[in-house]
Amino acid sequence: MSDPVKNEPLDPIAEAHRQWSARWPEHADRMAAVTSVMRAQQLLLGLVEAALKPFGLTFAAYEALRLLAFARTGTLPMGKVGARLMVHPASVTNVIGRLERRGLVERRPSPDDRRVVLAAITPAGRELAEEATAALHDADFGLPGLAPDEAAAITAALRAVRVSAGDVPS
Repeated sequence: MSDPVKNEPLDPIAEAHRQWSARWPEHADRMAAVTSVMRAQQLLLGLVEAALKPFGLTFAAYEALRLLAFARTGTLPMGKVGARLMVHPASVTNVIGRLERRGLVERRPSPDDRRVVLAAITPAGRELAEEATAALHDADFGLPGLAPDEAAAITAALRAVRVSAGDVPS
């Protein structure tokens, strides 16, 4: 999209902010903030998933593998995987199922409580998690133009959003 008068690229969010400011100025900044976060999420997910594509992983699958690799025993209850990844139990079941079919994760009953199903990373899963992590490090997690302090500032600003939404305590 370009500005027909100046023949320069137009920032759609800036244009939406201008339109909102003319009609609902008290809501313009929040609308632009939400729209910017949503667009940034789309861009970052695309960049991160492009880095993971050679490994046949989505970001959700990578997160599950990495979480299991971080676990002291390499195993976690399925419910805990969902809680830590902040996703619905059905999503955990789907992701773990896809990883299991590839031999990267195994499901097994808990020795302490047979009603609990554990997800366990396999040696192949651990190796792939390390390779994919290196690729994400090389890609700077899709933020190659940001300095570490800028990334930290984004994290802090988004934590404030998460606190206001009740996702985490203040």
